[in-house]
Amino acid sequence: MTVLPTDRIEWTEGWGMAVGAAGYVYRPTTVAGVREAFTAARTAGVSVVSRGSGCSYGDAALRSESVVLDLGRMHRILAWDPVRGVVDVEPGVTIRSLWRYVLGDGWWPPVVTGTMEPTIGGCLAMNVHGKNNWARGTLGEHCLEIDLLLPSGELRTVDAASDPELFRAVIGSFGQLGVIVRARLQLKKVSSGLLHVRAVAAGDLETMLRLTDEAKDDWEYVVGWIDAFAKGRSLGRGLLHFARHLEPGEDPAPAQSLRAEGQDLPDALFGIMPKSMMWRLLKPWTNRPGMRWINRFKYLSGSTVGDDAEYQQSLAEFSFLLDYVPNWKKIYLPDGLIQHQSFVPFEDAESVFQHQLEAGQKRRQPSYLAVLKRHRPDPFLMSHAVDGYSLALDFPVTRARRSDLWAMVRELASPVVDAGGRFYPAK
Repeated sequence: MTVLPTDRIEWTEGWGMAVGAAGYVYRPTTVAGVREAFTAARTAGVSVVSRGSGCSYGDAALRSESVVLDLGRMHRILAWDPVRGVVDVEPGVTIRSLWRYVLGDGWWPPVVTGTMEPTIGGCLAMNVHGKNNWARGTLGEHCLEIDLLLPSGELRTVDAASDPELFRAVIGSFGQLGVIVRARLQLKKVSSGLLHVRAVAAGDLETMLRLTDEAKDDWEYVVGWIDAFAKGRSLGRGLLHFARHLEPGEDPAPAQSLRAEGQDLPDALFGIMPKSMMWRLLKPWTNRPGMRWINRFKYLSGSTVGDDAEYQQSLAEFSFLLDYVPNWKKIYLPDGLIQHQSFVPFEDAESVFQHQLEAGQKRRQPSYLAVLKRHRPDPFLMSHAVDGYSLALDFPVTRARRSDLWAMVRELASPVVDAGGRFYPAK
C-alpha cells in the first residue's frame, strides 16, 4: 500500500462550518490530473470524495483520511453556441461565471440555486433544484451530455439517449459513480434581465401551502419564507414571492438589463454601509430573542405595506438572495449551522411541516430561516423529488446543545419517512 504525501493533508469543512474532516487534497486542472488522483487513491487503498466550491451545507463533500478531489481549478467554458443556447463547461465553472458569460447573448441558466457560488459539476452531482422546480425541474433535466471519468480511468461520453440508465444514475449520485469532467447544458432564452415579481402574505401554514400550489402553473418561480417562531393559529405564517420572465417588448431597455454589470448586487446598504460588514451587525441578533423579532418584523412589514405588491427585479437579485449579505453564515460562528430539508408528498405536507415547526419550538430550537418550495418528480435514480413540497430549516449549532440538535433532527426526519418523503444530500 502506498502512503499518500503528507503535504496534501488539509482540513475541509462543509459550508455550514459545523462539520469538517482532514483529507489528502488534489486540485487537478486536466482530466489527466483527475486520473492521477484516482490512481493515487487506488494504490493507497483509500476512497475519493469530490468537491466543487464547498457549498453543500453538511458532510456531502467530506470523508476523513480520503483523497479530496477539488475540481475548482477546472473552470473553463469549453464551447458556447449563442444561437442555440448550448454550452459546454468543465465541472469547476460556477453558476456565477456561467450566467455572466451568456446573459449578454440573451440566455440564462434554466435552474439556479439560491447562491451563485456552486459549481456546475457539483450542481449536477446533487441534481439541484431552484425556485422554479415545478416549471423547469432540476438542472439534470437540462443536461444534454456529460463526459464521465470512471474510477478505473475510463472516460465515457453519456447522454439520455445513448445510455439512459447510466445517465440517470450519475446525475444526482453526488459523485459516487465517477467524476463529471465536462457537461453540456441547454440554457433558457430570455428577452430581458428583469423579472416581474408579486409578493403575497399568508397568515398560516395551510394558506402558505394552498397559495404555493395555486401559483405553480401561472408563475415560473414560486418560493415561500416562513416565520418559524409563530405559534397557534399563526403557525407557518409567511411571505410568498412569485415571479415570471418578461415577454419580448415589456422591457424598454433590454440591452441594458441583459448586461452582466447591470445585474451586480450592490456593494453597500443604502449606498453607505459596505455589505461585507453587515454580518457583524447581525451577529448580536443571532439568538432566539433576536431572530424572533427579526422574523416578526419581516412578516409584519410584508403583510402590510408589502402585501400584494408587484414590481420588477433583476434576475440576480431575485435568484441569489443568499449572496445579498456577503459571508452571512459567519453570524453562526463559532459552531456553524446545519440545514434540514425534507421533501414531502402533497397530501401529507401540512401535517409533517406542522410537526417540524412545533418540534423546533417545543425543544427551544426553532429554525432561524425557513423556506418553502413546490416540487414535481424527475426521472433520475437517486432523486429527492416528490410531487409535493420541500421545507428547508436552518438551525444554529452550539457546542452546549449539539447533541440535542442532532436528536431533534432525527425527530424531524421520522414523519418524513413515514409519509414516503425524501431528503436532499446537499443539505
